Amino acid sequence: MGIGKVTEQLDWNGKKVTVAGLGVSGIPAARVLHARGALVTVVNDGDDERSRAQAAELEAEGITVRLGDGATLPTGTELIVTTPGWRPDKPLFTAAAEAGVEVWGDVELAWRLRGPGAAPWLAVTGTNGKTTTVRMLASILEAAGLRTAAVGNIGVSLLDAVLGEETYDVLAVELSSYQLHWAPSVRAHSAAVLNLAPDHLDWHGSMEAYAADKGRIYEGNQVACVYNVADKLTEDLVREADVEEGCRAIGFTLGTPGPSQLGVVEGILVDRAFVENRQKNAQELAEVSDVQPPAPHNIANALAAAALARAFGVEAKAVRDGLKAFRPDPHRIELVEEVGGVTYVDDSKATNTHAAEASLAAYDPIVWIAGGLAKGATFDELVQRSAKRLRGAVLIGADRALIREALARHAPEVPVVDLDRTDTGAMSEAVREAARLARPGDTVLLAPACASMDMFTNYNKRGEAFADAVRALAATGDA
Repeated sequence: MGIGKVTEQLDWNGKKVTVAGLGVSGIPAARVLHARGALVTVVNDGDDERSRAQAAELEAEGITVRLGDGATLPTGTELIVTTPGWRPDKPLFTAAAEAGVEVWGDVELAWRLRGPGAAPWLAVTGTNGKTTTVRMLASILEAAGLRTAAVGNIGVSLLDAVLGEETYDVLAVELSSYQLHWAPSVRAHSAAVLNLAPDHLDWHGSMEAYAADKGRIYEGNQVACVYNVADKLTEDLVREADVEEGCRAIGFTLGTPGPSQLGVVEGILVDRAFVENRQKNAQELAEVSDVQPPAPHNIANALAAAALARAFGVEAKAVRDGLKAFRPDPHRIELVEEVGGVTYVDDSKATNTHAAEASLAAYDPIVWIAGGLAKGATFDELVQRSAKRLRGAVLIGADRALIREALARHAPEVPVVDLDRTDTGAMSEAVREAARLARPGDTVLLAPACASMDMFTNYNKRGEAFADAVRALAATGDA
């Protein structure tokens, strides 16, 4: 089991650092740098009540805060540390480039602050499945008796993990494309790109730029670059990566694996990568039924997690035990209830077409509840690929017309209910309409393929509304 390389420790005393943005990563970064003697100025576009309260707290600690102006580079700035959401084309970064000032993200800062003997990182990115895979990986590592945590874009700050009192053997790290864009020095022990589909193109500017940022996760890998055999773009990123001598390309597939791959044989997850004589031998890791739920895309997540764990030297038994112990977060292909012979599944987390397609591939026949904010997405390919599985569709949300038009073009025989309302109560009506269309043996699937903010605070609230509506349906016996 390898130890991640530790970067040279920097002298922060008196260094003029600008932190771009308040919030979940900006505030901790400002405090960490201030504690190390840096002269910190926080700049923030907003100047609302919450921002002013946050600014007051930081200023009381001796940190300068400038609200309502995130565009101007403070005089004398030697480094910018940015929150992930700030787009690369913001005027502040243009000014930084002209002045020769480096820009780091919070992940880059955490990497640079790692101390001697720091835990290596097993890193995961992809358009969909990152959080589930990282949590599966952490479960496997724990089953192996390793001190670990699921950190990064998953909600646990990497700064907290790196600088906290607890010591780790290895970290399971989720990294978004935003974070990777601003993390030029990160070098993982091993890393995986799960899949690539158009997403966040307004931030990155193009699919090529988005893929390139995802591919940064492979740079400097020491043991394994894990890719998706079914997604050639991920393998292309491995080919382009500059890795440590001896680092291997490891594929995962839902089919029979070849040498240097993990895959599935007769309901068994098997490893033909981290075994002796991989041309002829394979190691059984777990059964498909050990993965919950055993939907195809979730099996793929499990294989990717297993590949990273095996790259770190974890035994096969720990892979099985970790996968059996793992339970996904709410609103990820979550079984809500069976009512009148119809199964109701909440995948509110399917906020883009790629995630919705994976969800739709797991069930047949389906009454599909979809819609919300499309974020510039188109739905023709999704409908084309899923049409044969659809019993019916119930559409909600601001951009439902885009899905309705795709259904009319590619699945005209599928009955569609178009709910012309965007209040939160629409979900109850959607569930009732879906129950009317469904037959015993069908699945009513909430896989919106859209963001939720037109009707709900977030995808969690949307999923909760769906589950509440299903339980109300069961209580009334109307199904």
